[in-house]
Amino acid sequence: MKKTFSDEDLIKNLSLYYLNRHLKKKPIEKYHRTIDQSPLHDREKYKKKTEILLLNSFMHHFPEIKFEDLTCESPDFIAKFDNKKIGIELTEVINHLEMKKIESSLNKIFRQAEILLEQEDTTRFRGVYFLEFHSDVRADTLENQQEIILNIYKSIKRGKAYGCVKSLRKSFHRRNVFITHEYNMNLFDELCSEKIVELIEKKNEKFPYYDTSVDECWLVIVSDMNSIASRYTFIQDKEHLHHVKSPFHKIFHIENLCGNITSIK
Repeated sequence: MKKTFSDEDLIKNLSLYYLNRHLKKKPIEKYHRTIDQSPLHDREKYKKKTEILLLNSFMHHFPEIKFEDLTCESPDFIAKFDNKKIGIELTEVINHLEMKKIESSLNKIFRQAEILLEQEDTTRFRGVYFLEFHSDVRADTLENQQEIILNIYKSIKRGKAYGCVKSLRKSFHRRNVFITHEYNMNLFDELCSEKIVELIEKKNEKFPYYDTSVDECWLVIVSDMNSIASRYTFIQDKEHLHHVKSPFHKIFHIENLCGNITSIK
């Protein structure tokens, strides 16, 4: 069976997070190795590795926490904390649903452009490239996608924006070519507290099916700030979160860029 994700893809995924100075590298590397040694399918390994990366900021707030089971399902992880067995259920809150599909298409386009550049000269082009596109860019057809790939390719070769690429910024990377979105903060990019409440209510329904051997079960809601579909600047009507009712022993919302955490319960 052909691998859904190559080892190189997983290395690239981890390498991007290495750029974040908050990354707890040694625990992450250890947890990734443990996941690699498990009997999970490659797709599930990739999913688990991505999830543990999203919990990086969470680990800074709870440095004593030790993960014991990284491959369980309900909840996502089992950890040891304060002499208790803790189940951790992880979920991501999507702030811009309309951007999720677009971002997925762009990530596939980025990968194709990376392959072109690495096939030509990995040593010359290695680095992390942060791209911003003009607002009229559309990736809904194969023809448009090929044009975007070519524009990205030419922009990186020339070292300046070309075609649909509005801006280009390069950061050091010692191995490969990695292309991602430029991080631009919108000062008025709000995350509605109702989206968080809706997520909690959905997870509440599944709570009876979680592992009953744990002493406590925590719900960790993450805003993946490296994703354009998940970014936000502030939580609207944050006070609504104080009235949430849930069987989870603790509920947190965390963003993985600066590590800001909100204790909901």
